[in-house]
Amino acid sequence: MDWRKHITSNPKVCHGKACIKGTRVMVSVVLDSLADWETQQEIVKSYPSITVSGVKATIAYAAELARERVMPLPA
Repeated sequence: MDWRKHITSNPKVCHGKACIKGTRVMVSVVLDSLADWETQQEIVKSYPSITVSGVKATIAYAAELARERVMPLPA
């Protein structure tokens, strides 16, 4: 999964926080939902502007961050 195709950061959207591309749904919101044991399908139902691929990209992005490297975000 290439999360770079699904995750973006724009200073004009959500104060530059990482979001699922084309939405205002922040990566942190999706990760919080996953931490609360919501399924990917439940998250997509709650946020219809995202897809299961967006949820998977969020997980992949978080995994990259957990490796403690600085990852530039595409604009």
